[in-house]
Amino acid sequence: MTDSFAIQRKEMVERHLRARGIASMAVLQAMAKVPRELFVPDSERQHSYVNGPLPIGLGQTISQPYIVAYMTEALELQGGEKVLEIGTGSGYQTAVLAEIAAQVYTVDVIPELSHAARELLSDGCGYQNIHFRIGRGQEGWPEFAPFERMIMTAAPVQFPEVLFSQLAENGLVVAPVGGMDQRLVRYRKRNGKIESSDLIGVIFVPLL
Repeated sequence: MTDSFAIQRKEMVERHLRARGIASMAVLQAMAKVPRELFVPDSERQHSYVNGPLPIGLGQTISQPYIVAYMTEALELQGGEKVLEIGTGSGYQTAVLAEIAAQVYTVDVIPELSHAARELLSDGCGYQNIHFRIGRGQEGWPEFAPFERMIMTAAPVQFPEVLFSQLAENGLVVAPVGGMDQRLVRYRKRNGKIESSDLIGVIFVPLL
């Protein structure tokens, strides 16, 4: 089965990522390395590399591979950044970030998800550059600010502006924003001011 998943992972990268315009070698390599099948429930494991979201329990989902790759590429990671992730979920996006960034600080409001992700990522996969917190994502993680990058994996109706105070100068944020009509938005801090640009339409679970 492991060999089967490895083949499916390679096909995912070629068919659903590279063929759809994902060009960052760092992102493609991270997506080719992280075993998505470990981050979904056993009942969904056969669908691990279908290019679509999957339920992970507690009303939450794991995003489709293309969206994970797209959002990671939009962060323009160079490899030395400290990243704040809001919405740990199963930890799949966290793992992809940890493959590229220097440090990942990830926050989730659901204790069961945070504990499971910590066990999988730190104990199971051996990541040493991921830090976990249980709490409201809207509050960020001020003790470790500023962050060069931020990513949000659940959608607020409006982006919590308090998080901009935790963003480093020239930093980037990628987040889904909206209610019924959601857009992926990229924010950039320049000279202390926030610039925003719409990217693509998306569907994420609401930010709790």
